[in-house]
Amino acid sequence: MFKQKEILYSEKENIRIDGFLSQNQITDLSRSRIKELIILGNILVNGKRVKPSHLLREGEKITIDIPEQTDLPLEPENIPLDIYHEDEHMMVIDKSAGMIVHPTGKVKTGTLVNAILFHCKGGLPGINGVNRPGIVHRLDKETSGLIMVAKSELAHRSLTAQIKDRKIIKKYMALVHGKLNEPAGYIEAPIGRDCRHRNKMAISDIASREAKTYFEVIRQFGTFALLLLRLYTGRTHQIRVHLKFIGHPVVGDKVYGVRKEKSPLLSISRQALHSHYLQITHPATNEIMSFSSPLPEDIREQLSVL
Repeated sequence: MFKQKEILYSEKENIRIDGFLSQNQITDLSRSRIKELIILGNILVNGKRVKPSHLLREGEKITIDIPEQTDLPLEPENIPLDIYHEDEHMMVIDKSAGMIVHPTGKVKTGTLVNAILFHCKGGLPGINGVNRPGIVHRLDKETSGLIMVAKSELAHRSLTAQIKDRKIIKKYMALVHGKLNEPAGYIEAPIGRDCRHRNKMAISDIASREAKTYFEVIRQFGTFALLLLRLYTGRTHQIRVHLKFIGHPVVGDKVYGVRKEKSPLLSISRQALHSHYLQITHPATNEIMSFSSPLPEDIREQLSVL
């Protein structure tokens, strides 16, 4: 079963179809889901398939066939949450390592969304589709730390716009391999899909987007270093890909890291990456709010060994 919608593009400006459909809230789908539907042929322009990068022209007709959601409603689950802030509009949560942010095709339980649904008694805006209510950005499963959740449509619009306009400050801490030659610096290299492994990202000039990361050495431990990192863009796996690119992959990273970490000093069982700091503007009050999360126990224990 499909839900069909037709739109006549009437703007003078030529903009990408995926950006137009997501930014103007014509659908309640995320930009990544819109791209997926374009690639699958569920979104057509003048009856023809196009790429997500297609630049719309005035007078073009967009046809959208959205597959109706056939999954069972997500079950709220009584999973403890480490909540740093909560009000009627939003939450800031310290996510534990090992927790997936939202359900996927194979995983329907034990996610952050399941826990939030229980905590909020189901009262979340229907944004980003049925599987991702309240989610405006993500952390990898094995990355711990601070994540924002929208509890109202106002918060969703505001936080999404702040992310798009790069007004949110996000800082991470990571334990990496190697001895860095400089105490601080910037990594600027475009990131796109790995042409050989589509589930991975890579530094590429093909179908890529600009990416910028700042790094600063907090402490050097022989052939390991603890870094503070700030994201200036928000590409998928950006920190992990950028650190691999400069030859200092994240300790414990099973995708972009050292294939076999042989050092007897290493005991951590996941990627040593932590979302340490968030600074945002409150969606309703315009107050500047900042939050910081200390390193979790497993990374602290690893540092004490080093």
